[in-house]
Amino acid sequence: MTDRIIVPDIAGLKERVGLDLGTTDWVTVTQDQIDSFARATGDHQWIHTDVERARTESPFGSTVAHGYLTIALGPALLPQLMIVEKVGRIVNYGIDKMRLPSPVKAGGRVRLSASIKNVRNLPSGGARVTFALHFEVEGQSKAACTADAVFAYFP
Repeated sequence: MTDRIIVPDIAGLKERVGLDLGTTDWVTVTQDQIDSFARATGDHQWIHTDVERARTESPFGSTVAHGYLTIALGPALLPQLMIVEKVGRIVNYGIDKMRLPSPVKAGGRVRLSASIKNVRNLPSGGARVTFALHFEVEGQSKAACTADAVFAYFP
């Protein structure tokens, strides 16, 4: 993992537009996480939850994480790269241009790299920040997920 960037306040985000924020530590995506995500979302597609069937019928030879589970790791991993001080709350505003080019197999390890694409001022000193996210899977040449994630920061 690279050194975490400390941004002193919301206004300081604009200075980081276009800069690489670095890469997080590797995290393992477990079958327990996949099963919990399936329960939370109601998506019990066998390719995610049926280990035996996936082993024999899936083109991947094992179960795979839901694509939305992969992108959901973003808010948990992004603080490894950057912390913004003097923030009252951060709100997930949305996701643009999300793609899932490669699966994350159960037991696979992923890491996040990110950069800030743009910052737009909001009323009351807030900012809408678009991050370019890239989830890499250990041992795979294609990314598991790429997306522009948008968060609103408020003082």
